[in-house]
Amino acid sequence: MKRIKKGDEVIVIAGKDKGRRGSVLRINSNGGVVVENVNVAHKHQRPNPNAGVAGGIVDRELALQPSKIMLFNPTTQKGDRVGFRQLADGRKVRFFKSNGEVLDT
Repeated sequence: MKRIKKGDEVIVIAGKDKGRRGSVLRINSNGGVVVENVNVAHKHQRPNPNAGVAGGIVDRELALQPSKIMLFNPTTQKGDRVGFRQLADGRKVRFFKSNGEVLDT
């Protein structure tokens, strides 16, 4: 089980986008995490009429290292560390270390 999953609300703790929040769009196979509207780069794209692609400057989100982001805790309004716990019914769930609140229901 991973500490950060697709759809989680995260906050950036290091780098040029420090302090920005967003939800996880995807996790790459090499472990990079793509967060919406964070680490945006401009790509100069050539037009391709056969594929119906218009040319111009396109903004795209690049991946961040997982060590540069933390899961956002809505109760404390801060980034928080994540732990794992086994419930009485045998399910393994994630929880916030600061207040013990369970993420997965």
